[in-house]
Amino acid sequence: MILLIMLAVMILFLIWIISTYNRLITLSNILKEAWSGIDVQLKRRYDLIPNLLETVKGYSKHEKSVFEEVTKARAQSINAHGIQEKSEAEAGLTHALKTLFAVAENYPELKANENFIALQKELAAIEDEIQLSRRYYNGTVRNYMIILTSFPSNTIARMAHFEPEVYFEISEETERKNPKINF
Repeated sequence: MILLIMLAVMILFLIWIISTYNRLITLSNILKEAWSGIDVQLKRRYDLIPNLLETVKGYSKHEKSVFEEVTKARAQSINAHGIQEKSEAEAGLTHALKTLFAVAENYPELKANENFIALQKELAAIEDEIQLSRRYYNGTVRNYMIILTSFPSNTIARMAHFEPEVYFEISEETERKNPKINF
């Protein structure tokens, strides 16, 4: 009888280990999918930026430093590796785009240009999608980290070499910072 009870306990323990491991694998795969969603939206934004720059260049030829800043920030974002580096690069790109739009405010003809308006609306829609994707990804990171760090599942995670993930955050300082414009 004792042998049966011990066997049942061992089987339940084994089922728990397998279940915990599978839950970690599932969350790890959901994390990859969530990051992919962010990546798709970022690619859409990267593809839109050259069109936006060309439209603005036609109206403000002497704003070269702003164009260079946006181009440089875009290149850094495209070439960034890892979530932390990507977050920092995206913060720079967001600030550069804010500066570009602040410069555009000084050109009434540009603000009335249909192509510029359409690009601006498309960029705003993409930014909304990035924000939604970022929320989904960060929620998934939270769920993953809860299991990864909670006892006793953290024991299984450590044995199976699951690594902590980082949130995809754009610094609040960058989002609150007003663009600096030099004339």
